[in-house]
Amino acid sequence: MRTGVTVGALALAAAMVGPAVAYTTAHAHAISASAQPSGTPAPAKAGTGETASTAGAGGERTSGTAKSGAATSGTATSGTAKSRAATPGAGEADTRTYGLARASTGVASVGRAETGAAKTRAGTKAGTGMAGAGTNDTGRAGTPKSGTGRSGGGDPTPPPVAEPDPLTQGTVINTVSYGPHVRQRMDVWYQTDELKRPGVFLIHGGWWSSGDKKYMTEISRSYAEQGYVVFNINYRLSTDASWPAQRTDTLDAIATARRHAALWSFDPSNYVIVGFSAGGHLAGAAGTYKSGLPGLRGVVGISPVISPLTAYTEGTDTFDLEKRKLRESAIRLAGGCEPTGKCARVWASMEVPWHASRGDAPMLVVHSEDEFVSAEHGKQLKEHLRQVGVPVTIVSEPGIEHSAPLYRLPGVAERVQEWVAEKLLSPGR
Repeated sequence: MRTGVTVGALALAAAMVGPAVAYTTAHAHAISASAQPSGTPAPAKAGTGETASTAGAGGERTSGTAKSGAATSGTATSGTAKSRAATPGAGEADTRTYGLARASTGVASVGRAETGAAKTRAGTKAGTGMAGAGTNDTGRAGTPKSGTGRSGGGDPTPPPVAEPDPLTQGTVINTVSYGPHVRQRMDVWYQTDELKRPGVFLIHGGWWSSGDKKYMTEISRSYAEQGYVVFNINYRLSTDASWPAQRTDTLDAIATARRHAALWSFDPSNYVIVGFSAGGHLAGAAGTYKSGLPGLRGVVGISPVISPLTAYTEGTDTFDLEKRKLRESAIRLAGGCEPTGKCARVWASMEVPWHASRGDAPMLVVHSEDEFVSAEHGKQLKEHLRQVGVPVTIVSEPGIEHSAPLYRLPGVAERVQEWVAEKLLSPGR
């Protein structure tokens, strides 16, 4: 049952902390919103070399015209899409609270900042977030294997920062690295204020072997307009390194964001992960890693490949070309081997349901009834997490839409945003 509710921007109140810190970043953009008619979502941009269905979320299935997944509420206004925070009055409690406010639905125009000299951003909170956990990679195609060690390696590239126009006070986008590989990068969308905001991590799809964070730009904008800090991540593809490199990158990106939370006014104890298709597999793998990630409040999978073993089985002896391609993609992810003999352990590591534990975050799975990533993936996840007391919500839509086109169906983005807000903003979270 769809809901028409759309989550507005956040008005987040928090105490100001510490002295300002100066930092630089290799890529910085300051954006100011230009108004659109109320309720009009920003159009998704299709990238080169991708099908129309990948625009906005890195999906994998070609489909008909789909609606934009970025949905906001409230009356459109010119200027910034940033939420204003109310300062607690005298005698009020110090407890930090999150509330809802209206948002502008304008499409932001991006301007590139100077990249030479470092600029100082006043008002940035000092401090260090808690580091999360990670795993080790199995190297492939020239990538050296690494031994067992702690995750979270890779500090952000020393921040160049654009000084936002004080009249617009728009969202700022930093591109930072969380590791040495060219794919170990993420775009951070944040507000230059003193509020500690919940975070949304976005993971693109693409058969584990393609796709890019640039196709998630419009969805990133939609969550940034609601007041969240958005981390839109890239990760090493199966052509760069085999499993578990992709899970390691996801965990390291999260750990880096939490460790340097003060740079982006991010609350490291309050975030969700949203993944599309193959990215949904990585989101689920992070959500079921060990006994749970610190601060993770929920995981969303849009057409998630929860079980590569199921994809392997369903892609055998079928005329469905996409199921066959998904089977071959899972084999490539495992390092080129099938789930037998010495490779059985790698495939077991890729199975999200098999890693369910009591400390895992609740999950939301959205899929189409007849898409090539079958409903069996969500059913397996729900059954395994149910056994350890973790709730899983499954939303099923009629049709064959997959990933980004599914997210753009009427009411789907709103349903996801409502679920995210419930996990991040509810008083009893």
